[in-house]
Amino acid sequence: MKSVLITITTVIVLASCGQSYGEKQRLSKAEKEQHRKEDSLSMKVAVLPTLDCLPIYLANDYRMFDTLNVDVHLKRFNAQIDCDTALAKGCIEGAVTDLVRAERMQAKGTPLMYVSATNTYWQLISNRLARVKEINQLSDKMIAMTRYSATDYLATLAIDSAKPKYDVYRIQINDVVLRLHMLLNNEMDAMLLTEPQATTARLYKNPVLMDSRDKDIRFGVLVFRTKALKDKRRQIQLKVFIKAYNMACDSLNTKGLQHYAGLIKKYCGADDKTIKALPKLKFEHVSVPRVKDIAIAKKG
Repeated sequence: MKSVLITITTVIVLASCGQSYGEKQRLSKAEKEQHRKEDSLSMKVAVLPTLDCLPIYLANDYRMFDTLNVDVHLKRFNAQIDCDTALAKGCIEGAVTDLVRAERMQAKGTPLMYVSATNTYWQLISNRLARVKEINQLSDKMIAMTRYSATDYLATLAIDSAKPKYDVYRIQINDVVLRLHMLLNNEMDAMLLTEPQATTARLYKNPVLMDSRDKDIRFGVLVFRTKALKDKRRQIQLKVFIKAYNMACDSLNTKGLQHYAGLIKKYCGADDKTIKALPKLKFEHVSVPRVKDIAIAKKG
């Protein structure tokens, strides 16, 4: 038995460092210059439609960043690989990603500071119509994941531990929203998902085959470019960003996810049914990732 990687390429035009073409056309030259200046001075952070980004969304929308006088611009993506590309190009200062991808970025020449671990976890969930209730039943099946990421590592870990009789095909689906839709539309046999997408999948009675928490693996991480943080102004921005982030975590832990249903709908696209079914999550203050998780990611 072996796992086979298949890459599905979707052509997407991304304006990773700026605005859409239409927005640019509507702006006057002076407005464009003002926007460029404001964006260049702000701390730009890439985020995903996942709950590990919720403290950042809360700090942004509830004006915690503004109150503490730090200008933060959020750059929203649906795929980690797009966040990483923006980091590597220097278009942003920070991003929410995972340690496996972060270690690969560093190996490829983008030095990063691991500012904080996040509370994200991944579940390997199978399509209920595929009749897969155990990992060893994934023979000749397809698993959606992102190459060189936590999902890639966890897919390999699952396959190697269960040793299915025949090949398991790892399909590269980078967009986390698209990945979930493929499961719900019966276009994929299994996939790695985090919250809130994992909750949506479970609501449709799709079985959970593995949970990264059971493996004591914590790969979620908030990173910033080391080069950017050599600037004293950026160092000050980061200190204030961390203060706002911690404030947001306190608010989430005190009031709970349901209190911020509007934020989850806005940024994660979750419906009411999913939000009501979300598990209770604890959001930790900024703290560096564990040494053991970094070591595992280096090998991954």
